[in-house]
Amino acid sequence: MSSSDPSGTGGRRTRLPNLLRLVYRNTVVNTDPGSLIILVGLPGLYLVFFGFGFQSLGSAGSGGGSYLDFLTPGIMAFQAVMAGTVGGGMLWADRRWGMLSQLLVGPITRLDYLLGIMLTSLLFGLGGAVVMLGIAFALLGAVPVGLVGVLGMLATITLGSIFFGAVMLLLAALVKSNTAYNSVQILIIFVVNFASTVFYPLSNRLPVALQVLFRLNPLTYVADAVRGAYNGSLTPTDWLQLLVLGIETGVALLLAVRAYLRSDVSFE
Repeated sequence: MSSSDPSGTGGRRTRLPNLLRLVYRNTVVNTDPGSLIILVGLPGLYLVFFGFGFQSLGSAGSGGGSYLDFLTPGIMAFQAVMAGTVGGGMLWADRRWGMLSQLLVGPITRLDYLLGIMLTSLLFGLGGAVVMLGIAFALLGAVPVGLVGVLGMLATITLGSIFFGAVMLLLAALVKSNTAYNSVQILIIFVVNFASTVFYPLSNRLPVALQVLFRLNPLTYVADAVRGAYNGSLTPTDWLQLLVLGIETGVALLLAVRAYLRSDVSFE
């Protein structure tokens, strides 16, 4: 269909194939052995070594189960953060090496590209969470979650992946230095991971400043909701946290899209 077609139906017919090609391309780029070690292997090692290494802690949180039972949904929630790095890393690298400008020369639009990297992040978030659940099943022999709980966990991780994908997209759109981008991304991952309920429950024995950081950390909301769905014990507080996370996701996505649309397609 010619680009001069006044109906625009040709563009609508080609957008979906273009989007699927972008998702396929992004997935292939991020499934090399090195990337998989970081995206899936590192959280998997957390689950194995922390799960068994801290097993002596016994009961953790209000569930009264083993530490491995406590850690499993936390690591699944952490996959939302790792998934966010996929989209941000793709945008930064494509701008740095001129790939984004080359893609936009063809039938790919800026909207196609944006949707492509966000869907790729979502795919990695959900896929990584399923892998972590499979590892937990292999370690524990069984997991308490049923079909409804699995759907609840995946829905929560979907929201978390979009939020952290938007945060990393915003970072990639604003930062031009490779050193600065990697440093800020690593700092974000470290802070949101360890200042959350991924590895340990929120305790009143923590310093007040850390308690505040835990309660403000969006990953805490994701981890608490995933853990509640995993154990079948979602509380009104979990639902309230998800509502707040939804609002934060909308704001982060709006800021990220604005920064992305205003950013240069290449650093050259």
